[in-house]
Amino acid sequence: MERIKQALERARAERQGQPASIPTRDAPAHVPAEDITYSQTRNVDVSKTTLRKNRVITGFDPCDFTDAYKMLRTQVLQRLDENDWNVLAVTSPGSGEGKSLTALNLAASIAMEIDHTVLLVDANLRHPSLHQHLGLPDGPGLNDYLTKDSPLSELLVHPKDIEHLTFLPAGAAMLNSAEMLNSPKMTHLVDELKNRYAGRIIVFDLPPVLSAADALAFAPYVDAALLVIEEGKTSRQEVENALELLSSTNVLGTVLNKAGNAG
Repeated sequence: MERIKQALERARAERQGQPASIPTRDAPAHVPAEDITYSQTRNVDVSKTTLRKNRVITGFDPCDFTDAYKMLRTQVLQRLDENDWNVLAVTSPGSGEGKSLTALNLAASIAMEIDHTVLLVDANLRHPSLHQHLGLPDGPGLNDYLTKDSPLSELLVHPKDIEHLTFLPAGAAMLNSAEMLNSPKMTHLVDELKNRYAGRIIVFDLPPVLSAADALAFAPYVDAALLVIEEGKTSRQEVENALELLSSTNVLGTVLNKAGNAG
């Protein structure tokens, strides 16, 4: 808990204008999205049938469902651009409220924008699930980078049917996930991902805020967060508690999931 407290205090100090602890870098290279190739990233086939079955927007033709994510994309990108931010966390108060699918669909929608590439990171090290939404088998991921020094180039995945999107799976579940997300190696990774390419948006799928310390530990390292709540399930008190715990970062807003969903 002491490390979490230190991270929160460091984030607050930075927002108050005190020197940031992260070393400065040269301006990131701008690589147009259309020039991005994936020669060093593992390309995987993901069937449109699987994407549609798992309610991933790239499995659908244009419809109200895909339009909803375009609207969310527009609002999120406006807020990120206004503040020169590019690192976004998606979380929820509790489990099963749709944050992982929201993170994936938001990332895929942003990747459709010609000026952006997206790196989607499954940082839910307790219960990884994003690879299942993409129909991918269990495999190495962020866990292996943090604990085994596996190079990122061996872990990143590019789903062929989702242009401009790169995916970093979580790998095997781990119990000490909060400590790993708050480790110096994870901090370095976020800094590296944030600054490597201009125009690239980094989306982290985090565990629920109220069920583990992971999101609280990691929140100071992202530019902003999005809170997913489920209509008819998430209580007002849970939302207030989650927002209070996320006070160390900039919460862009909430996404009301399954609103008016009949099934």
